Amino acid sequence: MPVQKAVVAAPVGLHARSAAIFVRAVTDTGLPVTISKAGADKVDARSLLQVMAADFPQGCHVELAVNEAALDGALGRQKAEEAPRDLRGLLESQGAA
Repeated sequence: MPVQKAVVAAPVGLHARSAAIFVRAVTDTGLPVTISKAGADKVDARSLLQVMAADFPQGCHVELAVNEAALDGALGRQKAEEAPRDLRGLLESQGAA
């Protein structure tokens, strides 16, 4: 399962606008991405409601993962490995706010 660790940089964390930008980017990948933090269950990163309810504040260390079931052939695996890296970049940039 492709996994990336990231730190949420948006001043308000993943709330409202920054969460919407993140969820839109996840949805655009077309992959089933999850996001989680220590001590909490994984949530579907394509769901704005789940992401906001999970409370990912600024400075929060998160893990982004793509389910193995999404990996279909070499092209699918490459896309599944690139997506979490790209999403990590979004979370760690102030552009997520």
